[in-house]
Amino acid sequence: MRDTFKKGMTLGLGLAALSKEQAEKVIDELMTKGELSREESDGIFQEWERKGEESRNAIDEIIKDKINKLLEELEVVTKRDLRALEQRMTQLENQLKEKE
Repeated sequence: MRDTFKKGMTLGLGLAALSKEQAEKVIDELMTKGELSREESDGIFQEWERKGEESRNAIDEIIKDKINKLLEELEVVTKRDLRALEQRMTQLENQLKEKE
C-alpha cells in the first residue's frame, strides 16, 4: 500500500503539467511494463481528477473574491445595487401616488 501511494504521488507530481492524453500514455506504458496494475492506474486517474476539480474550485473562489474586491475598490454598481435602487424607487413612487 505504501509503495502504491509513493508511485501515485510521484506519478501525480510528474503528470501535473501533462495533458490528459499524455498522462494516459505514460500510465499505459507503466502498465505495459508491469509497474502499475489496472487498479492502481484507475485509482491514480480518479485521484488526479478529484484533485483537479478541487483545484479548479479553489481557483474559481479566489478569482471571484479578487473580482469582488476590485469592484468594491472601483465603486462599480452591481446588479444587486441596481435591484435595491429599483425597489427603493418603486416604494417612493408608490408613496407619492398615495399622497396624491
